Amino acid sequence: MIKKSFLLLCLSLPFWLVEAQVNDTQPIKVSNIWVTYDYYSILPDGFRWMNDDNFYTELESGKGIAKFSVEDEKKLGQILNFRNIDLGLPARSIQGYEFSADEKLVLLKANQESIYRRSKRQSCFVVNLETNKVIKIHSGKKIINPSLSPDNQNIAYVYDNNIYYTDLNTGKEVMVTNDGKYNEVINGLTDWVYEEEFAFVDALKWSPDGKKIGFYRFDESEVKMWTMPLYGQLYPEQYTFKYPKAGEANSKVSIHIFDVASGKTTEADLGPESDQYVPRIKWNRDGSNLAVMVLNRLQNKLDLVMVNPENGAAKTILTENSNTYITEVSDDKWHFLEDGKGFLWMSEDSGYMHIFHHDMEGKRRAMLTSGEWEVDKLIGVDEDNKTIYYTSTEVSPLERHLYKINFKGKAKKRLTEVEGTHSITKSSNFTYFLDTYSNTKNPPVSILMDAKGKEVKKLRENEQVREKVARHGLRDPEFFNFTYTPSYRGEKQEDVNLNGFMIKPADFDESKKYPVLMFVYGGPGSQEVLNKWAHGDDFNYMWFQMLAQKGYIVACVDNRGTGGRGKKFRDCTYANLGRLETLDQINAARYLSDLPYVDSDRIGIWGWSYGGYMTSLCMTKGQGLFKAGIAIAPVTNWRFYDTIYTERFLKRPQDNQRGYDENSPINFADQLKGNFLVVHGTGDDNVHFQNTIEFTNALISYNKQFELFFYPNRTHGIFGGNTRYHLYTKMTNFILDNL
Repeated sequence: MIKKSFLLLCLSLPFWLVEAQVNDTQPIKVSNIWVTYDYYSILPDGFRWMNDDNFYTELESGKGIAKFSVEDEKKLGQILNFRNIDLGLPARSIQGYEFSADEKLVLLKANQESIYRRSKRQSCFVVNLETNKVIKIHSGKKIINPSLSPDNQNIAYVYDNNIYYTDLNTGKEVMVTNDGKYNEVINGLTDWVYEEEFAFVDALKWSPDGKKIGFYRFDESEVKMWTMPLYGQLYPEQYTFKYPKAGEANSKVSIHIFDVASGKTTEADLGPESDQYVPRIKWNRDGSNLAVMVLNRLQNKLDLVMVNPENGAAKTILTENSNTYITEVSDDKWHFLEDGKGFLWMSEDSGYMHIFHHDMEGKRRAMLTSGEWEVDKLIGVDEDNKTIYYTSTEVSPLERHLYKINFKGKAKKRLTEVEGTHSITKSSNFTYFLDTYSNTKNPPVSILMDAKGKEVKKLRENEQVREKVARHGLRDPEFFNFTYTPSYRGEKQEDVNLNGFMIKPADFDESKKYPVLMFVYGGPGSQEVLNKWAHGDDFNYMWFQMLAQKGYIVACVDNRGTGGRGKKFRDCTYANLGRLETLDQINAARYLSDLPYVDSDRIGIWGWSYGGYMTSLCMTKGQGLFKAGIAIAPVTNWRFYDTIYTERFLKRPQDNQRGYDENSPINFADQLKGNFLVVHGTGDDNVHFQNTIEFTNALISYNKQFELFFYPNRTHGIFGGNTRYHLYTKMTNFILDNL
C-alpha cells in the first residue's frame, strides 16, 4: 500500500524563468539539442593547477597553453604558443597536455583516437618550455598511457601491448617488455574488463624517484573471444577481442617492477591464487614499497599488500571483508602520508563510506569521519596543516558538498554553501580549490575559492545556456519522495522510502490529466535523483523539457540498490539483481498514477543499458501498468555480461543460477504488454548486441509484437555524426505515437 507522503521540495522558479514565461516562449526542437548543441554546458578546458598555486593554466584550442593568476581577472600570457613549435601536425590536433614535476617540460597529446571507454591512442611530444625543443615520442606513432618520470629523465608508454621508455636527454628508446601480443599478453595497459569495471587504463606507475616502473601484465590467453562484424566493406570486417563473460575465465594478472638502471624486472609474489583481481597499485611515499590491492574473484575480500621492489616479497597489512561485496575501488580509496607512518583508507565498515587512519602495519588508529551519511570522494590531504578535504552527502543524499576535518577527526567545517552538487579540484598546496557546482535552477558554474570557502573569482557561468533555456519558459524539476510497503510471496516487508524528481509542463494545470514518461537507470551504486543541473546530462534534460512542452510529465525514481544512502540500501539487491528494483519502479508508477493530475492509462518508461534492462523487466513483469517502453542497449540476461561487474552483484552463475534466471527479461518475454521499442548498436563492445538478439527471439516465440531498431557499427553510446539526432527523433516519434 502506497503512503502518499508527497514531499515536494520544489523551490521557487528563478526570476529569469519567470520572466521568460511571462514573455515570449519558444519550442525546443530535437535539432536544438543534438545538431546545434544549444544547451551544452562549457567547463574550463584542460585546467591545471601550477606548483605555485597562485597560478593555473588552461588549454586554448589550436593556440597554446594559457597562464592565469588566481587573483587577476586577465590572462597573464601563454606558457606555450603552439605557433612557436613544429610538431608536423596542425595545432588544433593538440587535445591534452601534462607538465613535468618541475614544470620545465610539457607533454602534448595530439590526434587522440578512442579504443574503448577510457583508453586512447595518441601522438605525443615532449616540449622543453625554455628552448621550445620538441622530442617526438616513438617516432610520432600513436602510443598509449604516456607517463613522464618524476625526475624528468624519461617518459614511459605502451605500444603494441609492450612497455617502452624514452630517455629525454638522449632520445634513446628502451623496450621494457617484449612478450606483448594482441589478444594474448598486455603489458602496462588494462584489458577490456579492467578498463570498463575498475575504471582505469594507466597500468604502469613510476616510483617517486623515477628509478623504477611498477606495471601490470595481463595474460589473456585463456579468455574467450568475442567477435563483432563491422559493416561498410564488401565483406564485413570481423572485430575480435577478449571479453570474459560471467562465470568464464579471466585474464591472469601479475604485477612486475622494472629497474631502469639495471634493466632487471622483478615479479611481485601475490601468492598461488591466480583467479583474483588487482584493482589498484600505488607506490608509498619514499618508494620503498609498491602497494597492491588484491581482490578475490567474488569481490568480498580485499587485501592491501606491500611489495618489496628489490625481491618481490609481499606482506599483507590490511584485509577488508564484506558479507556482500566491496564497493567499487577508486583512486581515492587510499592515501599514504608523507611521514611514512600511516595511511588513510576509505571503508564501509560502519554501514556508510567513511575515512579511517591506519598505521603502516595496517592497524586502525582512528575513524576520522562518522555518521549516517557517506564520504563521496577524498579530495586531498594537507599534511602541513593536518587537514583532510572530502566531499560528502551529509547535507542530503541529493547533494555533494566540500568539507575539511583535522587528523583527529575534529574541527569539521563545510566549505561550500551554495545548494547543489559540487565537484572539487584542489590546488597544489591547498591554497585554492576549483569548484564546479550546479543545482536544478542553475547550469554549471566554475569558481575559484580559497581554503576557507570564500569565492575568489568565477571562471565559467554558462550564461549562454542560461539565456537559451530562459527563452523556453520552462519549469524547474521538483523533488519528491514516497513510501510504500512491499510484499513478497504474500508477506509484507519493511517500508521502502524512495526519492524522485519530476518535470511538469510550464503551463501545468492540476485539474488536468497528464501522461507520464518515467526515466530509469537503477543500477547498483548509481544515482539519478540529484540536486544538479540537468542531473548530469544536458542532452537528456532538454529532451525531457521538450517532452514537457508537448504535454508530458517526465519522472525519475531512484530504486533500492542505488547510491548515496548507505550500504544497506545499496546492497539489498545483492545476488538477485532486478527483483527489488523492478518492484520499486512498478510501485513508483502506481504512486504516480494515483496523483490527481496523472492519466493512469498513459504511463511509459525508458532507460539505457542497466536502464534498458529495467525497462524490459517493467514491460514484462509490470502486468500492463506501462503503456509504452523504450529499452536502449539493454542487458537481457546477465550471463551475457562481463565477469567483474556481474559477479560483484550476482556471484558466478555456477554459484547462483536462480539469481541469474529469475529476473532475466528473456525468461519473461511471454508477459510483454504495451508498446515496446528496443534499440541497440551492432558494434556495442560493452552490452553485446547478443542481448537484443536473444530477447528478440524469445519475444518472437511468444508472438509478441514490438519494434526493433539497430544502429550499424555503433557502440554502447550510439553516437557519431547524425546518430543521436536520429535516435532521439525516433524516440520522440515513438512516444508521441504510443503514449
